[in-house]
Amino acid sequence: MSDATTPPLVYDPSGVMIRETGLSPGDLAWLAPRLDAARREVLADLDLWRRGGPVPEAKQPLDAGFADLPDRLLEEYRRDASQSELGRILATAARLRAEVDRVVILGIGGSYMGARALFEACCHPYHNELTRQERRGVPRIYFEGNNVDTSAALALLDMLRGDRQHRWAIVVISKSGGTLETAVAFRLFLNLLRTQTEDQPDRLRHLVVPVTGQSGRLRDLANAIGCTATFPIPDGVGGRFSVLCAVGLLPAAIMGLDVVRLLEGAARMNHRFRTDPVGANPVLDYVGVSRMMEVRRGATIRVLATWGKRLEAVGLWYDQLLAESLGKDGQGATPLTVVNTRDLHSRGQQHQEGRRDKLITNLYAEDDAGPHALRVGRSDLDQDQLNPLADKTLADILRAAREGTNQAYRDDRRPTADLRLPRIDESSLGELFQMLMLATVVEGRLAGINPYGQPGVEAYKKNMNAILRGT
Repeated sequence: MSDATTPPLVYDPSGVMIRETGLSPGDLAWLAPRLDAARREVLADLDLWRRGGPVPEAKQPLDAGFADLPDRLLEEYRRDASQSELGRILATAARLRAEVDRVVILGIGGSYMGARALFEACCHPYHNELTRQERRGVPRIYFEGNNVDTSAALALLDMLRGDRQHRWAIVVISKSGGTLETAVAFRLFLNLLRTQTEDQPDRLRHLVVPVTGQSGRLRDLANAIGCTATFPIPDGVGGRFSVLCAVGLLPAAIMGLDVVRLLEGAARMNHRFRTDPVGANPVLDYVGVSRMMEVRRGATIRVLATWGKRLEAVGLWYDQLLAESLGKDGQGATPLTVVNTRDLHSRGQQHQEGRRDKLITNLYAEDDAGPHALRVGRSDLDQDQLNPLADKTLADILRAAREGTNQAYRDDRRPTADLRLPRIDESSLGELFQMLMLATVVEGRLAGINPYGQPGVEAYKKNMNAILRGT
């Protein structure tokens, strides 16, 4: 599944596996039978979901459909490209890129966080500020419906209202259509778009693209509008596990990203998960180290330290994945995303000398800067005394900061691990997304927690609706 042109994602827990933390490589080997058992259970869950048989009460809900989704989508695409779901996603994305200059993506939680992560990781940091030519025809991208924020929604509506050409579209993502934040935002933005296209009644149905379940309020709305393109959120795929279906693939394709490579990266991780032994399996090794650090050393806070800004939204996506999946029955580590070196000047003090309740995992790319090298440079104004660093690049400085920080933690016997991407691109991110999703469900099964469903989230929704409707 892997080849010489596609270096693998690497999980390196060497900073953790030292005696000072109470762990050693032998401990991971000791845990191997239980990790193997959890892997078999996850694969058995997938088989049970595929067969569609009765699900035991203890397994409900069973949203295991994400696990082989990349393989299924790729197989269908290779068999029947234009008629496949992926082929239709690519065609719709190409049409929107040609027809509009702005796309508003409406969704909350797993319905937008994966797309946001792909946007921040793979697109120009100032994408929306570029000209259309500089963006290579990719529309400006905006995310809304992920909060109840009057000023943010109003500002975006005002900007779109001032777009005299009305060249914008809506991608609305919600499995049921009943999530209030997204539903309200959709009504507001849809009303504006209807007003702007009232002299072209057929245009509206081309400019609204829902991604939703087979039934529900949003599906009913899509039918009422007569949307020409509607994409499914598959049964058995929960929101936080949906980044590799149309929920994440359609926005990514609109952004001009290579979604085939994204899925191929995820499929490679599936193969590694199924076949590689403990000690060479990123999924099982990550689970083993994380679980042992939590149970044996009290590391109940998992810090994902992203080095550079581009991966911050990936960390926020993972925050939801871990918190909603394992934060149950009085259990579950608390996820925390930081961006270094920025947050070394805020949280760094606590991580270095605070409570020993953290496992810090560094997430970074081997190729920090790609083909671009930004050097400090020499200046005749050397009052800042930077001329000795004139030949160093920003990537050199970031690397030195990472190594120096890890050394400081190691000197004080504070554990770190590394998640290394060969580069920040679609293939690597596909591997990373799938690795973290698989690791989360494996850990759930290992800990006796059902990683699917989010009953705690439903409580606030029920109360909010009761308060608003006076019931």
